[in-house]
Amino acid sequence: MRRVALWLVALLLAAAVAGAAYVRLAPDDPAAWHVDPLSDASTGRPNEARILPQGGAADAVVSPVFAMTPEALMRRFDAAAMADARVTRLAGGTEALFATYVQRSAMFGWPDYISVRAVAVEGGAALAVWSRSRYGYSDMGVNRARVERWLAATSG
Repeated sequence: MRRVALWLVALLLAAAVAGAAYVRLAPDDPAAWHVDPLSDASTGRPNEARILPQGGAADAVVSPVFAMTPEALMRRFDAAAMADARVTRLAGGTEALFATYVQRSAMFGWPDYISVRAVAVEGGAALAVWSRSRYGYSDMGVNRARVERWLAATSG
């Protein structure tokens, strides 16, 4: 009986290690994750956060208007994003005014995808941001906090 229990524990441990390796090493497909945040792609799940210019979706926070061009705003946002820990740019860039970033959690490497577009609005420029988790259902506010942190860094 003890031998069966040890095998079961070893099997569960191996499954946990394999699962963790998959999450950390799974490829990030730009075709799947580089999605325009202005599109109606929101899942409505609690593991995402959306910021949209005025007149956007009802579930989104309204972006502040920045007194600058969309190009300048995108450069500032990109600098704030890339200065954060464990962030890489998956696709796009500042020249396109549209980029998608990946930020991985420190311990397990869970990926979150953050798609951003800078747009011209009356009085300057605004951002459309869609931050979402690849795995899980709830993120305990991580995506919302990240977007707020990056917006604050962009404003400063």
